[in-house]
Amino acid sequence: MVKVEFHDQVPENTDMPFVIIASRYKGKWIFVRHRERSTFELPAGHIEPGEDIFSAAGRELYEETGAVEFSLSFMTIYTATVDEITAGGYLFYAEIHRMGELPDFEIAETALFDRLPDNLTYPAIQPLLFDYVLKHI
Repeated sequence: MVKVEFHDQVPENTDMPFVIIASRYKGKWIFVRHRERSTFELPAGHIEPGEDIFSAAGRELYEETGAVEFSLSFMTIYTATVDEITAGGYLFYAEIHRMGELPDFEIAETALFDRLPDNLTYPAIQPLLFDYVLKHI
């Protein structure tokens, strides 16, 4: 069982290593497929040491989609608890204005969808994050 919660501030004593960026390009939602998986996920990644959350979100969005021009908005803080272990991160929304080439990192492909795809990498978490963004943009 997975429990996802949204917060106004960072919860105490909780690891917060992630940024997730729900993103639209040309009116469609962009999802990515990692090279080692057959499922899709929102662009996301780890915050590097010393990196602020906005820089991390912009860097991950570029690395995972090739986005070179975009507007980025912070949405909320979230946590996910799995087997009594809680970790979380920062949820962003991006409107991508211009794409470049997909960098040669861990992402095999990007795909555009009108809605949340059925074959998600994290089906217990990402629909809740996606719904949060839909309700707040």
